[in-house]
Amino acid sequence: MFIFDKLSILFIFLIMLAVVPNLFYSFGYLSHIKRKTYYLIHYFAFIISMIGVVVAGNGLVFLFFWELMSLTSWQLILSEIEGKSTIKAGRFYFFMTHFGFVFLLLFFLIVSDGDLELGFGQMKIIASNFAYPTLLFFFAILGLLSKAGAVPMHVWLPYAHPSAPSPVSALMSGVMLKIAIYGLFRFLFDILAVWQLEWGVLVLIIGAISSLVGVLYALSEHDIKALLANHSIENIGIILIGFGMGMIFWTLHLYRLGAFSFIAAIFHTFNHMSFKSLLFMGAGAVLHQTSTKNMERYGGLIKSMPVTAFTFLLASISISALPPTNGFLSEWMIFQSLLGSSAIENISLKLAIPFSVFALALTGGLAIACFVKVFGITFLGLHRSANAKHAREVNGMMKSAMLLMGFIVISLMLFTPFYIYMFDGVIEQSLHISIYKEIFPTVWNLHSISHNGGVVSPLILSVALLTITALLYFVFRLLKIKHRVYHTWACGYNTSSKTQYSATGFAGPIRRFFTWLYDSQEHFEKDIVPNHKAKFSDASFSVHVEPLFEKSLYKSAVKLTNKISYYVYRLAHFEQSRYAAMIFNMLLSVLFSYRIFVHEFSWATLVLESVVMIISVKVLLIGDKR
Repeated sequence: MFIFDKLSILFIFLIMLAVVPNLFYSFGYLSHIKRKTYYLIHYFAFIISMIGVVVAGNGLVFLFFWELMSLTSWQLILSEIEGKSTIKAGRFYFFMTHFGFVFLLLFFLIVSDGDLELGFGQMKIIASNFAYPTLLFFFAILGLLSKAGAVPMHVWLPYAHPSAPSPVSALMSGVMLKIAIYGLFRFLFDILAVWQLEWGVLVLIIGAISSLVGVLYALSEHDIKALLANHSIENIGIILIGFGMGMIFWTLHLYRLGAFSFIAAIFHTFNHMSFKSLLFMGAGAVLHQTSTKNMERYGGLIKSMPVTAFTFLLASISISALPPTNGFLSEWMIFQSLLGSSAIENISLKLAIPFSVFALALTGGLAIACFVKVFGITFLGLHRSANAKHAREVNGMMKSAMLLMGFIVISLMLFTPFYIYMFDGVIEQSLHISIYKEIFPTVWNLHSISHNGGVVSPLILSVALLTITALLYFVFRLLKIKHRVYHTWACGYNTSSKTQYSATGFAGPIRRFFTWLYDSQEHFEKDIVPNHKAKFSDASFSVHVEPLFEKSLYKSAVKLTNKISYYVYRLAHFEQSRYAAMIFNMLLSVLFSYRIFVHEFSWATLVLESVVMIISVKVLLIGDKR
């Protein structure tokens, strides 16, 4: 019923690393929540459900806690209803999470032969004898990645996270998305024992596209929580790149490189949990004090909220993968796994892997630009609103939570050998190979195990950075450099908050370069001074970006569904004979499909049954149109 192996214990550890600071933060944030009892009941049930998923030992327990996790997080999103946008976010999230649940249910029904109380080991035997293992893989991918937020099933994240209370956003992005990654490890390691090369290529491509799409949409956002939600899509993509490379190496019998890639994916899973939780805590603190999520209404908060600013800066540097942070180390490992594929001759990999290298490199550069924008617009410059001007630091509970999570971020950098040792233990249990001594032949240096791979030392980088900083400060004090403070000079013009760089302006060049993706609508309004056509007293410029996937995929699917439902409604009410024929044909197609998927496949049978279906549809349903 329950399992407590190294994989489960590792993810329990991840959950607890996130939950302990979040508890402090939640109780500090509680005064901002109206329905406190309602919130606390669902909050603790949400935490219990995530732990339940990672210790589940059979399909029934897994699905029960998975559904509990979905329902409690859905209720937490709706705990602060601020208008139609919150209701829309809750509805969207409810649909997407149950869309994934259907595929997980199908997956477990097939691999357990309908007995959901079977253990994962028994499921492995049934799955190995199933005629269509790729179908099982697709069911698992659709079920898990719809929860993880990978492209194209990512559209719920920018709606759900801004609507949820900030402690919940931190848990959903930092932990809940990683529960789906846990499911990916568990299903592929324990149930789907034999992998196909195409599976790894698919995961790799999904990861590369997710990383690019996530960071590009993050750059266009001005809602700070929606921006961070898009960065979750980006980092899930980076994790999937590492995971996909692990699968590819393993299917090609390059076991050491495969283990290295899987360790890199787990490492980035932990890193994303830490810095993304801290970022959402910082965003929640700013929201708590300014009562707005719009970055254009922030500015100058580093002076009034120094603890929030510096912990947010730490997380921003880490998520931007700047050395020597933990984010840099895990992305470096993923880069090394990609570069270690140079000797592979497979033509599909010759296309997929260079594209992934390009996507990961571009993602890294855009992430830096994005967090320069976020930190600069939010904490630097002049106040852009009265709320920002009068903002004060948050209470002690919230500050202590952010500092505690900041220490976790730093620990993942300073104690990298300890964490890698844990991750290596999980891989050794699942895949029976250990490479820790190759990664860390000495405690100082992190080695790539690929041919001509690189070496990096997190400890030496940290010491060097601190030494150079201390030396510069010492020289500054020794020379007794004097400085005078003046008002900002702007070439003779009066400076104000309106003449600063805005979030819209900062992202403008990138938005115009990727205009095909954004499909942005720009609105410029100005109040003309009477009798002066060229002068205006006030002006405003705004940009609305409609996500490409939501517009082209989901809205189109809704329109198609509405048309089909209207057609069925017409048949049912006005053409009863055709409606009965449609039900008969649907029943016939289900029976034929059952024969194809469950019994031995035969091309002759498939052709015969397809002909029967066409004749049946023509004669009974379409009929004579004259």
